[in-house]
Amino acid sequence: MSDLATRRCRPCEGGVPPLTPAQATGLLGQVSPAWVLSEDARAIRREFGFRDFYRTMSFVNALAHLANIEDHHPDLEVGYNYCRVTFTTHAIRGLSENDFVCAAKVDLIPLT
Repeated sequence: MSDLATRRCRPCEGGVPPLTPAQATGLLGQVSPAWVLSEDARAIRREFGFRDFYRTMSFVNALAHLANIEDHHPDLEVGYNYCRVTFTTHAIRGLSENDFVCAAKVDLIPLT
């Protein structure tokens, strides 16, 4: 388990700079290799595939619960057998450590 998964998100209301591309790349190495850094280094994305709608929604519900606990919410695209997850910190228009903390925690959700 990544050290990031043991951390908690800290409130971010803006006023701090987003992570640099080098900082984001360093943290990206601490989450699943399935997470991809956007070209502008302002977001990380991952796509999950499932056998059916029930499993997709079970994952989405677990992710929503995690996001509410951390008070850091991703953008989701959901279909019958997939979920695309994008983390960015909207208040700073880029990435913060919170995005990687949540990605590491999402990595721990069982995929069945």
